[in-house]
Amino acid sequence: MKISFYSNFLTHHQLPFCLEMYKKYGNDFKFVSTEKIPEERLNLGYKDMDNDYSFVLRAYESDEKYKEAIDLALDSDVVIMGSTKTDEYITERLKQDKLTFRYYARIFYKGIFSIFDFKNLKIVYNKHFKYRKNKNLYLLCASSYGPNDFNKFGMYIDKCFKWGYFPETKIYDEKELLAKKENDKINIIWVGRFLNWKHPGDVIKLARKLKKNGYNFEIDMLGNGPLFTKIKTQIDKYNLNKEINLVGAVDTDKVRNYMEKSNIFICTSDKTERWGVVLNEALNSGCAVIAYRGIGGVPFLINNGNNGYSYSNFKDLYNKTIELIENKEKRERFSINAYRTMANIWTATNATKNLELLINSIIKKEENPAKEGPGSNAYPV
Repeated sequence: MKISFYSNFLTHHQLPFCLEMYKKYGNDFKFVSTEKIPEERLNLGYKDMDNDYSFVLRAYESDEKYKEAIDLALDSDVVIMGSTKTDEYITERLKQDKLTFRYYARIFYKGIFSIFDFKNLKIVYNKHFKYRKNKNLYLLCASSYGPNDFNKFGMYIDKCFKWGYFPETKIYDEKELLAKKENDKINIIWVGRFLNWKHPGDVIKLARKLKKNGYNFEIDMLGNGPLFTKIKTQIDKYNLNKEINLVGAVDTDKVRNYMEKSNIFICTSDKTERWGVVLNEALNSGCAVIAYRGIGGVPFLINNGNNGYSYSNFKDLYNKTIELIENKEKRERFSINAYRTMANIWTATNATKNLELLINSIIKKEENPAKEGPGSNAYPV
């Protein structure tokens, strides 16, 4: 079976899945990179991996490579179409209604009023609505809220499947992982760019209230961004220098070192966060996660009250934080269940296996045998 995956450029979020696909399908798998990684991404710590792997076809490199990418899209048995600036690679394939998966998050991540954004409306029409009657066009959901958005307008009805992102899965000894989290204080971690929609100010608000009520804790804030100086000023203003460590930018591979020793991970992004790969990493590192419920990956990854908590407002965030601070048994149960979720279910290996099961069930017109995790059926939440 020849399978091709088109996206803008190869990233560490997609690499484990691509490696698994190459292991399984060999030269019948291709990752088609449609543009050179932008300089701004390189400045954020991303690596240019397009030249590192034989399965990557760099369509932007020459007219010859571009034509090869166009031909491949038509010749492949299955195409996964991710983020690209143009749909020209699969235009003919869609006309012929060949088996194709859109790999997409959602269309109303800025709210239902996004429908009145002409640019967004044009994208939705050209990529999705225009082909809503195609029998062989399906959706791999890069956000658990994708079915909500698309189904509302008659697109991908009963044709949505759980997907997301698959960063490296680390395997730990569970007892050793819990031992790393034996701290003098409860260690809380926040990771992200300091942007308005990631709400780093909520961390300051949380720390102030925890300190006021006498809790023994420390918070590591990892990342950089436009609000960094403002957050530093607030830490000084509210005398939180002993409670909050403003770490700054940290290499991706070293972020895990912080997570492994942390008890609680909080994710305060709003619904603009289409997935939140940092959730995968925190859960894999055995953190007891508390994340805003509107984040794209939360309903897929977090079984509320079993391997983590989702929250709806600041009061809810605070109450769930103190519950985990005060209840070590629950905190550790969340940690182990979080780790097992990522080690056993949301892996690149499992995604590859379930994708094959899904493809075969579509071809044979049978029920999807993938029952949980990536490749399983996704419905409005």
